[in-house]
Amino acid sequence: MKPKVLLTHPLLKEAMDYLAQQTELELATSSDFLSPAELVEKIKDKEGLLCFLSDTIDRQVLDRAPALRAISNCAVGVNNIDLKLARSRGIIVTNTPDILTEPTADLTIALILATTRRIVEADEFCRQGRFQGWRIDLFLGQGLQGKTLGIIGFGQIGQAVGRRAQAFGLKIIYYNRHRLSQEKEMALKAEYRQLDTLLSEADIVSIHASLNSDSDHLITRDKLALMKKSAVLINVARGAIVDEKALTEALKTGQLWAAGLDVYEHEPQIEPELLSLKNVVLLPHIGSATYETRLKMSFMAVNNLLEVLAGKTPANLVT
Repeated sequence: MKPKVLLTHPLLKEAMDYLAQQTELELATSSDFLSPAELVEKIKDKEGLLCFLSDTIDRQVLDRAPALRAISNCAVGVNNIDLKLARSRGIIVTNTPDILTEPTADLTIALILATTRRIVEADEFCRQGRFQGWRIDLFLGQGLQGKTLGIIGFGQIGQAVGRRAQAFGLKIIYYNRHRLSQEKEMALKAEYRQLDTLLSEADIVSIHASLNSDSDHLITRDKLALMKKSAVLINVARGAIVDEKALTEALKTGQLWAAGLDVYEHEPQIEPELLSLKNVVLLPHIGSATYETRLKMSFMAVNNLLEVLAGKTPANLVT
C-alpha cells in the first residue's frame, strides 16, 4: 500500500507527478494560501508531509497528525516547524540545502545594483513617458568601485556574494557567529569585523544569516543608526532579522539611503509605508527562483520524503 502524503502547495509538475506515482498524494490547495484550519483537517491521516516556509507546522498541526512520520520542508530554513516537538514524536524533518546558494547570491547582486543605480525608479520614469532626453543629473546613483560591502552571515551564500562582489571592486568585510580561519579569510579576501564596526564601516550591508534566537531582530533601530546615511541595506535571508518598522523610518527620514528586500518580517505582509517609498526595491521572496533551482529543490524535497517513508536515512536530515 502506498503511503498517504499531503503536499501543501504545488511543486513543479515533473516532481509532483513523480511524487504522485510513488504515494497516495493529496494536494491541499492549488492557491497561494492554505489556512491553518485546512491544514489541520487534511493532515490527520497522513504519514508524510511536504511543506514550504509559508506553512506553520506547530503543535496545533502535529496534534492532529498521529500517523505522521516525515516532514519534508522545501526550503533551507526550518523555522516554520516546531522541531523540538516533531523530534519528541519521532517525526523526521528534512530540508533542501546547498542548491540555493548560487541563485540567491545572483539576486543579491541584482538588488545591490538595483538600489545603488536606482534602476526601478528609472524604469518607472520611462514607462510614465517622462524621459525627455539626457541630463547630467538624471537619476544619480552610487558607484561600487572602492566601496565596502559588509556581509552579515558568512556561510555558503554570504561567501558566494563576496566572490561576486569583488568583481565590482568592492572590499569585503564580514560578521559571523564563528570567525573563519585566517587561511579561509585570506582565500576569500575577506576581513572580519564585530557587528557594530561592520555597520558603521560598510557602504552596503547584505544579510545572509539564518533566523534563530540570536538573529531575531538583530538589526534594530539602534543598529540602523550606526550605518552611514549613504548606506544601502540588502536582506535576502529572513525578514525577522530586521525590525521592519525601524527600517521604514530610517528610509523615510534619510537616515539610510536605500534598501533592497526579498523577505519581510511578517511575510507575506509588507509594512504598508514601505510600498510608497521610492528608495526601496521590493521582491516577493524569489531568491532561489530560477527554473533550474526550483526543479532541483522540488525533486530534493520529494526524494527526502520518499527516503524516510521507505525506512531509509535521508540525505538531508535536519539535526
